[in-house]
Amino acid sequence: MSARTNHMRSVDEQLARVIAAAVRPAPVRVAISESQGLLCAEEVVAERALPGFDQAAVDGYAVRSVDVSGANASPVQLPVVGEIPAGSRQPRRLQPGQAVRVATGAPLPTLADAVVPVGYTDGHHAKVTVNRSVPSAGFVRRTGEDVQTGDVAVRRGASIGAAQVGLLAAVGRNKVLVHPRPRVSVISLGEELVDVDRTPGQGQVYDVNSYALSAAARDAGAEVSRVGIMSADPRRLREVVEGRLLLSEIVVIAGGVGGAIGDEVKAALADLGDMDVTRIAMHPGSAQGFGRLGPDAVPTFLLPANPMSALVVFEVLVRPLIRAALGKKNPYRRAVSARLLSPLQSTKGRRGFLRGQLLRDADNGEYLVQPLGTSGAHLLASLAEANCLIMVDEDVTEVSVGEEVLVSFLAQRG
Repeated sequence: MSARTNHMRSVDEQLARVIAAAVRPAPVRVAISESQGLLCAEEVVAERALPGFDQAAVDGYAVRSVDVSGANASPVQLPVVGEIPAGSRQPRRLQPGQAVRVATGAPLPTLADAVVPVGYTDGHHAKVTVNRSVPSAGFVRRTGEDVQTGDVAVRRGASIGAAQVGLLAAVGRNKVLVHPRPRVSVISLGEELVDVDRTPGQGQVYDVNSYALSAAARDAGAEVSRVGIMSADPRRLREVVEGRLLLSEIVVIAGGVGGAIGDEVKAALADLGDMDVTRIAMHPGSAQGFGRLGPDAVPTFLLPANPMSALVVFEVLVRPLIRAALGKKNPYRRAVSARLLSPLQSTKGRRGFLRGQLLRDADNGEYLVQPLGTSGAHLLASLAEANCLIMVDEDVTEVSVGEEVLVSFLAQRG
């Protein structure tokens, strides 16, 4: 494991190292109900047309358009010779000068090329009076109008959302090949930690990190295993981490840098791979570690013990890796320029990621941002209120009211 140095690596350099470690899990075939939010890993070719037959687009009367062509000038009466409900499999044939009542989605009878909506008629069942003409193909869903046989219904690399799930179902697919969610294991280290179902004793605190970081990983699109609280005992920690490396694409360990526990973590992970523990030119969360451990070189993070700092480091470095592993072309949050509503200060030589509330000016649509709390790294409550991170360059220590700053959205599922 490499030793710490006084040199602080830039955020961009560290992020480049992290993204270079992204590995997309091998594609798997899943039920379409489980594919939402994933990237399609195949070209889904339609084996049948959609719609599969000419069908009524509205409730009305199937007719030959030529038989009602003069209805705008003078109402046309047609005998109604039957009714076809949606789902009917009984073929029907329409004779010239006739009409058949049809429901939305019902197959058209032979020779019919249009549907007259009920609202264009008097609605009678035996003999219908048509008051308006309709063109050929009017109010008809033609065979293959949506998708032709052989067309690509869902393309490889497409993000599967509700519409794609519906289209997969429409072309008769019950399973689809996708790039699965990367598996992320989250571990909290600290002798002072207790789980939330226990009452903390003197000097003890609740385990916040394993819950908060698991939620952040899930929000980023990962399949999460919250391992929970672990002792920093080198032998036990090594066993647990080694086991998680076999079951994960990413491992996140909170509380594994700094002080005596940092030395214990070094000893535990030393023979699993190269873990680079250093300082990154950012605040909060400067002290951190990243390496690729185990035979599969699994990206593994050591995050600060402080929950606020851990969440910010996760947002800046871990989340983009998860998104890249999902196959997202742009793994980063959306960022916009906003005008500052209150002055703020930032640490010289470090890129600031400060909590903020992003607003929109109702008059001109301009983005405005209100800094929240102070620069203290321990203030988790203000992060819970924040909907963005204000990003301040390394060479900037003060920003005045009215100046523009770059902010990154924190909206869920972004």
